[in-house]
Amino acid sequence: MKHTLSVLLQNKPGVLSRVTGLFSGRGFNIESLCVAATLDPKISCLTLVTSGSENIIEQVTKQLHKLIDVIKVYDLSEGEFVEREMILLRIKADSHTRAEVLRVIDIFRGKVIDVSARSYAVEVTGSAAKIQAVIDILKPIGIKEIIRTGTIAMRRAEKSK
Repeated sequence: MKHTLSVLLQNKPGVLSRVTGLFSGRGFNIESLCVAATLDPKISCLTLVTSGSENIIEQVTKQLHKLIDVIKVYDLSEGEFVEREMILLRIKADSHTRAEVLRVIDIFRGKVIDVSARSYAVEVTGSAAKIQAVIDILKPIGIKEIIRTGTIAMRRAEKSK
């Protein structure tokens, strides 16, 4: 089962290396990883997607807590959360396909961010399923290049009663 972990950690050199080393040392795969500073520049938030049974994720979480620079670990998969990914695509856009590409991008609420005589560069943000749907639809038209971010995620706010 896929798990999305949110890890607050000290924003210092080598911390990310120790976290990824923990995974590789135990033979666990990181499917997606995104890290950036929080409002406090001394703290970073790492969002990590991995797969494994409940026991494996529990073991990983405990091992992460043992790392000195890790402040807090949340398994977002245990509750409600929102997640997003972003993709940049360079798509073939000749005189025959330009209108179709623009329609598809509009349907997925994407943006054209660069235009050339033979291609469009577009940005689309959404869930992993939405990103995959865009890729699947645009592939027959001609995708020249793909740059994809990792998943970012945040717990949903508690509903007030």
